[in-house]
Amino acid sequence: MDKKNALRAGALAAGTTLMMLLMSSPALALTRDDGDDPGAGLSVAQTLGLYVLCPLALFAVITGLVVVLDKSKTRVTKPAKARAKA
Repeated sequence: MDKKNALRAGALAAGTTLMMLLMSSPALALTRDDGDDPGAGLSVAQTLGLYVLCPLALFAVITGLVVVLDKSKTRVTKPAKARAKA
């Protein structure tokens, strides 16, 4: 019975994916719209800097601020094993 359900789920997933690919329209990126004025493209270094390094740097700054400005003095530790009352 497990093989039948797995086959059914796989067929459903494959069918859904295929229908989504077939029914989606192309992006029409080559067709210019009225008033369209694209700028110069980005180089590989600029793209990596903008979409990889900037988010990582922002994450590091936020993490650093949270760690440095943490004012709590108490630290939560795991409780000791409860002693069995007999």
